[in-house]
Amino acid sequence: MISRFVCVFLSLLFLSSPVWAHEEKSEHLTISHPWSRATAPSQKVGAVFMTIKTNGNRSDRLIGAQSPDAETVQIHNHTMDNGVMRMRRVDAVTIPADGEAVLAPGGFHIMLIGLKAPLFEETVIPLTLVFEKAGKVEIEAVVEAAGARQATGATKPMMDGKPDGQHGGHNR
Repeated sequence: MISRFVCVFLSLLFLSSPVWAHEEKSEHLTISHPWSRATAPSQKVGAVFMTIKTNGNRSDRLIGAQSPDAETVQIHNHTMDNGVMRMRRVDAVTIPADGEAVLAPGGFHIMLIGLKAPLFEETVIPLTLVFEKAGKVEIEAVVEAAGARQATGATKPMMDGKPDGQHGGHNR
């Protein structure tokens, strides 16, 4: 009886593994909690968020990204300009040595432009991140609910404490 209970408990534990356990590692980088938001059927843009950490004393820069699910993929940042929040394309995001870069709503993010299909909750978006030193790293971003403010189970708050209403999430 006890062994049956333990088996059921362990099965449920593994079947309900949270998104916070989702991370990709390369030799020099760890990419944690890549996620996006579900989009409306007619929405043609989405955004992907994550935390990127260096594994050691070597800095790097995220210089690009690609996805088969979007026509164009760019790195963007939000800035305040005369009291108005504006989104701008940037050339790179620096990941400091022994540090991290947080891509989050209201700050840096990967912009998916020309989505080929809506992003549905509980699906994934394949992405190839391009780094100056580490080269290409393939990841999958989990699509959260349309109004998500952070990845399920993530402990880091948003950068500005407000939702980024201009972006959605995606699927595969």
